[in-house]
Amino acid sequence: MTHMSESTIGFIGLGNMGGRMARCLVDAGTPVLGFDPNEEAVRACGANVSPSVAEVTKGCEIVLMSLPDSNVVEKVVEGNDGVLAHVRKGQIVVDLSTASASSTRRLAGLMAEKGVDYVDAGISGGAAAAEKGALTLMVGGTEDALSRLAPVFAAIASKVVHMGQSGAGHTTKLLNNFLNAVSLAATAEVMVAGRKADLNLHQLLDVLNASSGVNFATLNRFPKIVDGDYLEGGLTSKLMTKDVVLYADLLHELGVTSLNTAGPMASFGLATALGYGDVISNRVVDAIGDVSGGVRLHQS
Repeated sequence: MTHMSESTIGFIGLGNMGGRMARCLVDAGTPVLGFDPNEEAVRACGANVSPSVAEVTKGCEIVLMSLPDSNVVEKVVEGNDGVLAHVRKGQIVVDLSTASASSTRRLAGLMAEKGVDYVDAGISGGAAAAEKGALTLMVGGTEDALSRLAPVFAAIASKVVHMGQSGAGHTTKLLNNFLNAVSLAATAEVMVAGRKADLNLHQLLDVLNASSGVNFATLNRFPKIVDGDYLEGGLTSKLMTKDVVLYADLLHELGVTSLNTAGPMASFGLATALGYGDVISNRVVDAIGDVSGGVRLHQS
C-alpha cells in the first residue's frame, strides 16, 4: 500500500452518519482513507478504499470511527488485527459513535498505555446536519488532542463543546438522546390523538410550538411528517432503543433513579415489533397509529 500523507484522515464506518461526515472532509480538501465492510459506501463518499481496519490505522495520524454501538466499537478496537494492535505513539483515535461511557473510558486507558489519545465525540443534529457539516459535537478527551482535531472538527461541525475528560462526551450524548427519544415518542402519541380528535394537525403544531409543549420533534420533525415526509435516513427505531438502554445503564451506574425510560422503551420497542425497526425512528408515529385503529397523520 502507498504511504499516506500526514494530512490523510482515516475513517472506519462509512454508514448513514460516517459517510456524510467523510464527504464533508473530502469536500473540504482533506484526503480520507476509509474502511467499511461495504466498499461501495467508501467510494460513494469520495474516500480512498482501504482493505482493512489495520491499514487505516497504520496509514493515518488521526483515525475517526462511526459505528453502531459499543459492541462493534470494542470489536474494531480490540479485535484481531484491530485498531489497538496497530496504533503508535502520537496518534489520535476519535469515536463518533453513541457508546457506553464506561466502555469508552476503558478503551481510552488501553490507548493511553500506547501513547495514543482516545477521544469520544458524541454527535447531534442527525443526517441533515451531517450533510451540511453543521453537527454539534460533545467531546471527552485532552485539551491537546482537541486542539489537534480542530481543523478536522471544523469540516463536520458548527459547534464543538469540550465536556471534560474521557467518557464525558458519550455521557452527554446519552443524556441528549434520551430527551430526544422521550420527546419523539410522546409527540408521536399526541399527534395520533390529535388526528383521531379531528384537529387540524398544522394548527395543532402551531399551538404547541408557541406553547410549553414545544420540543425538537414538534419544531423539526412533525411539520414534515404530517405532510407525509418522514425525513427518511436518520436514526432507526432499533438504534433509538439501544440509546435508551445505554441511558438506563448509565443511570444505574451513576445511582440515579430513572422513572421515564419506560415510555420510549415501549414506544420504539413497539415500532420494532411491528416492522419499523430498521427505518427512521420517526415511523414510531405509524406504529402508535397501527395499534390505535390504523391511524396515519398524512391523509392523501
